[in-house]
Amino acid sequence: MNSLDSILKRTEAELSSISFTDEPVSLYDPITYILSLGGKRIRPALTLIGCNIYSENIDAAVKPALGIEVFHNFTLLHDDLMDGADRRRNRKTVHKVWSPNVAILSGDAMLIASYRLIGKTPAPYLSVVLDLFTKTALDICGGQQYDMEFEQRMDVTEQEYIRMIEMKTAVLLACALKIGALIGGASLHDADLLYNYGIDLGLAFQLQDDLLDVYGDPESFGKNIGGDIISNKKTFLLLNALRMVEGEERDRVLGWLCRIDCDPERKIAYFTELYSKLGIKELTEQRIAYFYTEAKHNLSALQIADERLCVLKEISEKLMYRQV
Repeated sequence: MNSLDSILKRTEAELSSISFTDEPVSLYDPITYILSLGGKRIRPALTLIGCNIYSENIDAAVKPALGIEVFHNFTLLHDDLMDGADRRRNRKTVHKVWSPNVAILSGDAMLIASYRLIGKTPAPYLSVVLDLFTKTALDICGGQQYDMEFEQRMDVTEQEYIRMIEMKTAVLLACALKIGALIGGASLHDADLLYNYGIDLGLAFQLQDDLLDVYGDPESFGKNIGGDIISNKKTFLLLNALRMVEGEERDRVLGWLCRIDCDPERKIAYFTELYSKLGIKELTEQRIAYFYTEAKHNLSALQIADERLCVLKEISEKLMYRQV
């Protein structure tokens, strides 16, 4: 089997080989820019790992893996625009370097390019892979819509939030793993178990992202700390704070959420102190552990030798115990 290091190096090398040199240059330069910002490359790595669990030859999964990564970066480009984010991986976001209109159009081109790469899936698997990828893409759009709608609501439940992050984040991790497994020759039973593993891993991953937005280090995290607080994102932390606070404290929370103009540093400091006082950091860590445990339960049901899961477990451990 390939090591995690070799899979990550292969992923980066293949991404670097993608060339966006068509005309007009102004359409494709932003694509090259956002792909050059780096990242963990989790999704393409999971595609190759999923394939490698069942096959020693992962070449057939490379193009679909690249398609998934291009698609993921397309979603980041548009998310940054909708969120008004200034930074992505310690660099200016596309709409800040160019313009909102350029970000929209270049993002659209990325979506089309991702389908072109997915279309290079080997013929025996193309139909099922294309169906799964398309369903996943629509789910992510649905998750983003929920996310935007939640910003206008004060009655969002934890269950609704978990469903939203499942659609917006977890499904692409699950899709990547399942596509790789199918191309590698996995049974539908095993491919579905790996998909479920990806869902629970993705939920744990997003909850940790919520946590790091408050308690992470901005230099290593790659974006401004407290961005979710400033934009009133209905994160797991905020929803539980709204559930717990009463009386004057609740009025203060609602006051901060309703203010149009406020000092960002004061707002971040207030909510960080509130979360610590309510024990929400510990509560979030408990939910992360719960979903990660649920994820691992799926692996025990796989019809595959345990040693073939070592690389998948390794990358999962890195995700769950990261500080960035």
